[in-house]
Order: sequence, then C-alpha cells, then structure tokens
Amino acid sequence: MIKAGLDFGNSKISCVVVDYKNKNNINLLSLKSIPTTNIKKNIILDYDNLLEQIQKLISDTEKDSQTKLNSVNLNISLLNSNSYYYDSQIKINSEKISELHLHKIINQSEYFKTVPEKFELYNNIISYLIDNNAYFSAPIGNYSDNVRIDFYKITTQKKYIENYTSIIKRLKLNIENYIPSPLSTSLAALTSDEKELGTICLDLGHSSTSVAIFENNKFLFGDTIGVGSNNVTLDIARGVSTTISSAERLKTLYGSLISSPSDDHEIIEIPEMTGEKNNFKQITRSNLNSIIKPRIEETLEMIWQKIKDYNFNYKKINNVVITGGGSQLDNIEKYVETIFASTTRIAKPLYIQNLDKNFNRPNYCDILGSVIFDQNLFDLNLLQKRSKSQKKPGISSFFTWLDQYI
Repeated sequence: MIKAGLDFGNSKISCVVVDYKNKNNINLLSLKSIPTTNIKKNIILDYDNLLEQIQKLISDTEKDSQTKLNSVNLNISLLNSNSYYYDSQIKINSEKISELHLHKIINQSEYFKTVPEKFELYNNIISYLIDNNAYFSAPIGNYSDNVRIDFYKITTQKKYIENYTSIIKRLKLNIENYIPSPLSTSLAALTSDEKELGTICLDLGHSSTSVAIFENNKFLFGDTIGVGSNNVTLDIARGVSTTISSAERLKTLYGSLISSPSDDHEIIEIPEMTGEKNNFKQITRSNLNSIIKPRIEETLEMIWQKIKDYNFNYKKINNVVITGGGSQLDNIEKYVETIFASTTRIAKPLYIQNLDKNFNRPNYCDILGSVIFDQNLFDLNLLQKRSKSQKKPGISSFFTWLDQYI
C-alpha cells in the first residue's frame, strides 16, 4: 500500500511517500523537504507562493517515487488548539459487560458533540473504569456494578484547517487523515516500550515547541506553544548585535546549555551589524550561553506548565524523548534531564527502512510519523458496523438492538 504524508512547517514544507506493508515493514520511496517563509503560526502569508511551492514539492516527490499521489495524511499544528477530557458512565447492577453496554455509554457521551467553528482533530477512548479500577482495553465479559469510559478530544479553529485544505484541493488531492503534529512526531520517535510505560515527547521545532504524552499505549495529551529554536537565534542576534545568519551559526557551532570554566576564556569572532564585510567584534562563549540558557529554560517551563495545567505532573512520568532541530543544541539532553528530573534521550526517526542519513535526523520525525500513523489504531472499533455475515436481529431482540443507539 502506498502512503503519503504532508507537513506544513514554519520553516520548511515536507512530503514523504512510502510503501507501507505493515508497521514493521515501511519502505521509503521518496522524501522531499524545502525551506519556506510563507507560513507563520498557522497563518499563510503568501498564498500563491506557497501554492507554487507545494505544487513543485508534490511533483518532485511523485517523480522521485514514481508514484501518482491521490491522497495524503496531513500533519496539523496544535497552536491555538484545545484539549478536552470528558467521561460517561452507566450502572449495570452486577451484569456481565457487553458491547451493548459500551455502545450505550459512548452514545450518551459527548463523543458525537460538535461545535460549528471548531474542527475535531482527535477523539478517542483513553481508559475504562470498572468499579473504580482503570483498564485500557474494552472490558467485555467482566461483571460490574458501574462502568465508565474516559475520553480525550483535541479541537482547533476550523479556519486554520481551511487555510491548508484550500491549497490541497487546488492540487486535486484528497486528505486521508488529519494528524496532530505532536502525535505524528511521537509515532516516529517513540519505541513500543516508551509508549507503554509512559513518555513525554518534546519536539523543539523552528518556531514552535510541541509536547505529546503516551502511557499504556494511549495518546493522552498533545499541545504546542509558539516558541522554538528560531527564538534562540533571534535572541542571540539581538543580544550580541550580529546578523541573523551569524547568530544561527553561533548557536549551532558554539552554543551550549551547560557551561564550563573555560567558556569565559574562549573568544569567538562575529560580524557586526554594519553590513561591512571586514567589521568584526569578539564575544566569549560564556556570553553566548548566557543568552541561550534563559530562552531554553523559559520554553521548557512553558511546556511544563502545559503539563501541569492538565495534572499530568502527578503521573510522575520519568522518561523524556527530544526531537526537532532544537534537539541538536549542545548538552540539551542533560539540561532537559535536570529540568524534568527524568531520563532523557534524543530521538531519530524509527521504523522507516531505506532512510538516507540526511533524513535520519530528529527534525524529520514529524513528517515521517505522518505515514507511520495507522487510523485503525485510533478508531473506536466498538462503533464499527457488524459483519454482514451476522444475522439481523429478530423481533424478540429489537429493543436490545435499539438500546445500543439511544
């Protein structure tokens, strides 16, 4: 099966095509990524220019993969999104739990509730509560007095989705799935054990930072803040009065989050803002690090506050995985480990075969996760239609059948 993914980033747009046989056999056919300045925090700054870029990107990807694309999985940023937790329960008085009971709980819940100006990106069950004990798969066959289902929903402004879908429709492509970017990133970055035991996945991107939380193989939380590694670059440029390109180079080559005594004596020459080629000045590496550390610390604190707002700090998840271009900052692994009091690793994309070394980097987890995504794992199987081979209910079972839909 051919699967394609598309990612609209604030610094780059990417397209990937794979031959997806199963989750353990995903062969890369093509991956293209080009820089863009046409998107800023979900707003398209130059529609026509972005359309041209996307058109060329799709065309180049099709040529490289020798595949004609009809549909794509689309990554969606969670900037200005809303996370919403809700539940529904029934009393069954020591009856044996059946599909009918679970259908009834779902149908009387807010699962089908919609808001006109909102677009639903994610909506799924995160746990079942049987007599105050939590379970993570459907507890059919157990006897209980009370059954509760806990749900997690993510919505975003419909206008942001329409910004992107209008472009894709112009290219005569269908959107197969809308995927929250933090979910997409974590699918490419996390191992099966990390998703099962509990992990916070941080994506330190160019203009935003995302967080996803997995536990018991469930996607429990996703969100994004509008601060990224580019903010560090701009802080450096302003702080030492140099060009933006020079600031990016300083961050990449010399920036670090853990200082050493020698940093006070390490001199770095940088170009001045005058525009003249031969005008340079000197700073120490400790000067540079004193600009970088507060911004990274602020970013991590903002993410931690998001986690606290939804009470996930009480779960004491002791594992953090870092992805995105910002994960390449020197010593960030140790710094995050200190801030979150957790074991930490930097993640490259997993599960994709034939991945070129140029793309086997943390900042491509988001786009590669878009083709690892399997909608079947995030559907409510309880709501799927029964097999046609099953007999239709007779008159005697009519009211039992009706009960699952009311």
